[in-house]
Amino acid sequence: MNSKVKFICAGILFILFIVLILLLKKVDVATVGPEQTSVGFSGLNKSFHEMTGENMTLYKITDYLGYAALAVVGVFGLMGLIQLIQRKSLFKVDHAILALGVLYIVVMGMYVLFEKVIINYRPVIMEGDAHVEASFPSSHTVLAVVVLGSAMMMLSDYIQADGLRLALELLCIVVMVFLVIGRLFSGVHWLTDIIGGTLISGALLFLFAGVKEILAGSAASGS
Repeated sequence: MNSKVKFICAGILFILFIVLILLLKKVDVATVGPEQTSVGFSGLNKSFHEMTGENMTLYKITDYLGYAALAVVGVFGLMGLIQLIQRKSLFKVDHAILALGVLYIVVMGMYVLFEKVIINYRPVIMEGDAHVEASFPSSHTVLAVVVLGSAMMMLSDYIQADGLRLALELLCIVVMVFLVIGRLFSGVHWLTDIIGGTLISGALLFLFAGVKEILAGSAASGS
């Protein structure tokens, strides 16, 4: 899959994400959440939430695994910092690491944006909170898919041992899938929160993959 196809896939997923937001504001909107909060696709969301119930143990496990994903961000950040110190120029840091840093900044920006531009609220009031929180898209879903998915793309650049690389890729997949499914069945998000998080995460990953491929081609032609 060349970079052009990756960019097209990113665009399609981003459009689907925007369409989902528009539909959430128009289709089957009802006050089915706590504190009379409303959500689109209320019948579907309410039925799925009633089916799964709430599992705070699963919620806490996914929270801890979220910290593991953040540790991955720290590892690549440290790699970039070491290269910056050694090479004494930001532009001499591996371009893939710089692109990864931009990806992380975009994810952080999205988190802040959707804390301010609230699409819908959680189906539950979390312990220790006075009021219901924003929940779209699921930030843990975005964190898991974007950070671990992009890490898998980076592994081949820095780990030559096939066995170790495959083991780390498998670990990324397992943690990613568990985080997304665990967050869904913990009952702290609506079903559409998880779907939205998956769509925008996929868009960002395809975008990063396309950019990384272009950067790799430029580096190869320049060497």
